[in-house]
Amino acid sequence: MTPENRAAYWKSNLWLLAMLLAVWFAVSFGLGILLVEPLNTISLGGYPLGFWFAQQGSIYIFLVLIFIYAINMNRLDKKFDVDEE
Repeated sequence: MTPENRAAYWKSNLWLLAMLLAVWFAVSFGLGILLVEPLNTISLGGYPLGFWFAQQGSIYIFLVLIFIYAINMNRLDKKFDVDEE
């Protein structure tokens, strides 16, 4: 792999990580802490939605983000020809 390709691969990887971490932060901090009072007016499964996001929602979102990261990294690996065959 050329140094230019290596730099582009790393830049793409860091951009993907930054986007996924931003989503996780928005869900866990934004919905679980900052917006908990407005969300608590809505009920999900008998529990206030703000409480649910603080306790369960951010964990579920984190698991979904792991799968999204794995899928996108496989695509990125194939794009830069560093995938395992």
